[in-house]
Amino acid sequence: MIDHLGLSVADLDRSKAFYQQALAPLAIQLLMELTAAETGAHAHAGFGRDGKPFFWIGDGGQSRGTAHVAFAAPTRADVKAFHRAALAAGGRDNGPPGPRPHYHAHYFGAFVLDPDGNNIEAVCHKPE
Repeated sequence: MIDHLGLSVADLDRSKAFYQQALAPLAIQLLMELTAAETGAHAHAGFGRDGKPFFWIGDGGQSRGTAHVAFAAPTRADVKAFHRAALAAGGRDNGPPGPRPHYHAHYFGAFVLDPDGNNIEAVCHKPE
């Protein structure tokens, strides 16, 4: 089981604003920020829920958009809301909300590219 995941981003403030808006429909929010002085290297922002940050972004360098991160969505409506919010936040469409039966019968996902080109997904595994 993964405890947390982190991505390097080119512009921490831009990416922080993007993720705050894009992840809000999934009830994932900014929970913690660490300065470069605190970490001894780079500034970071931690997103999560219930007081536990599990998705981190940091200004550790130039991202090249090679990562894929999928966030669990409780419902298909939440997948759609994520997609709308991410596009409104400046993300680029990389696959509209819809079924992906080639993954499995109930897979319903949506994909956006974040400001650094990383493929960010919301997915619901429940039937309609």
